[in-house]
Amino acid sequence: MSDLDPTFVRLHDDARAVLDAWQPDDEDQKALRAQYRAFLDEHPDAMARSCRVGHLTASALVVDQSRRHVLLTLHPKAGRWLQLGGHCEPGDASLRGAAIRETIEEGGITDVQMSAQPIHIDRHPVRCGDDLSEHLDVQYLAVVPDGSTAVISDESDDLRWFAFDDMPEGLDAAVLAMIDVARS
Repeated sequence: MSDLDPTFVRLHDDARAVLDAWQPDDEDQKALRAQYRAFLDEHPDAMARSCRVGHLTASALVVDQSRRHVLLTLHPKAGRWLQLGGHCEPGDASLRGAAIRETIEEGGITDVQMSAQPIHIDRHPVRCGDDLSEHLDVQYLAVVPDGSTAVISDESDDLRWFAFDDMPEGLDAAVLAMIDVARS
């Protein structure tokens, strides 16, 4: 790992510690966590988007304090409503910190209470640049004050609060799983 940016080395160590400490209840999530840990073992550059085979990312499902609404972004590349999040950057100190940064950048809300541990993980194929790659997403729960005003960024086609009872059609299974956790 000596050729890597030292931040990505620290992020790699943090990701390993986060995944070692996180104890999901679901057997599928346990199996996926084992895949993430193996991926980290095999790829010293797993935190950098330059790892073309795939890389870990950080995201958060944003809900209001009363747990009545969820903030979703219409992702320009995916063309679907998703949670906020994305690639780890050299300035990020941790996966959780990357999720906080992404939440603020993409949602425009600065008063964010982020869960201490992930609530879910999801591995999915994506197009990064011209290459087909994989995102190994580590997903957190972000709680913001009721009535928070979201501000759309240039990374979204749309940004909108949805009532838990009135979600958009065709939500990704990982988003639905995070919503289930947020509601419970």
